[in-house]
Amino acid sequence: MQLTEGGPARGCVAPAGGRAGLGGRRDPPTRPSAPPWQLLLEPRGRSGPENMAVDVALLERADRMGEAFLRLYRFDPACLSLGRNEAAGGYDRAAIARRGVDVVRRPTGGAAVWHEHELTYAVAAPIATFGGLRRAYQAIHARLATVLGTLGVSPTLAPDRPAPPSTALHRPDPCFAAPVGGELLVRARKLVGSAQVRRGGAFLQHGSILLDGSQEIITAVSRKPQAASAATTLSEELGRRITWDEVADAIVAAWGTGITSPNLHQPPPTSITLFSDPAWTWRR
Repeated sequence: MQLTEGGPARGCVAPAGGRAGLGGRRDPPTRPSAPPWQLLLEPRGRSGPENMAVDVALLERADRMGEAFLRLYRFDPACLSLGRNEAAGGYDRAAIARRGVDVVRRPTGGAAVWHEHELTYAVAAPIATFGGLRRAYQAIHARLATVLGTLGVSPTLAPDRPAPPSTALHRPDPCFAAPVGGELLVRARKLVGSAQVRRGGAFLQHGSILLDGSQEIITAVSRKPQAASAATTLSEELGRRITWDEVADAIVAAWGTGITSPNLHQPPPTSITLFSDPAWTWRR
C-alpha cells in the first residue's frame, strides 16, 4: 500500500483534447462522466484497523478500476484515530492503556479524532469525478451541508485560514479544536471534521459527523495543554437525540441517483494487520 497525502489541497484535471475546428478553434473541454456511486451502509460498526483497511481497499479500487464509493459507518469499539503525520509523542500511552482506549493511525492527514457518538463517512473515487482534490473537498461538504439543512441545522463553511507551520507540526491539537478552511460549522462551532489522501488518480476523503458526546477524552490522554474544544454535535444543535440511521438516510437521499449496494469482500488481512501494528500507530 503506497499512499501520498493530499489533504484538502488544490488539484486539477488536464482538459480533454477537443477536435480542432476552423481557424484553429477547439471544442470546449469536457469532464469525464462520473461513475455511478456504490453505497456501503455499515451501522453495526467495525474496529479502527478494520475501518481503515476497508477505506484503503475502496481507495485502491477507485484507483485501479475507476469506481466511486460512498461508505457510511461507525466504530465499535470507540476509537481514537491519529492523523497520518501527527506526532504520537504528544499522547500519554500509559494513560491510554489505563483507560483501555483503542488507537489507530489513519491513512489520511489531520489531527486526532475520538470516534464514538458519530456517523463516519468515506468517499473514494477518481479525482476526475469532482475535477480536483480541492473541488472534491468543497463538493462533498456542500452535499453534507444540504443534508444538515434537511435535518434542521444551518451550517456555514469555515474560511480558508491555513494553520501556522509550528501549530501543524508540533501541537497535538485535536481535529475538532479549530476549523480548517472549507469545513462545516454551526454557530462557529465545528460539526464535521474531514481529511483526504490520494493514490494515483483517485482520492479518499473520510470524516466524522458528531451526533452526540464530546472530544474531551483527547485532552485526558494528551501530554500537553490543548486548545479548548470548538466542537458541537447534532443532538446539541437540534435539542433532541438524533440517531445514526436518521443521518445515514438523509445522506443517501441527498447524494443523488445511481447508488447501488455492492458485495465487497473483506479487506486484505495484510491491510488490517498494518493498521493494527503498533509500529504504524506510534511511528511518529
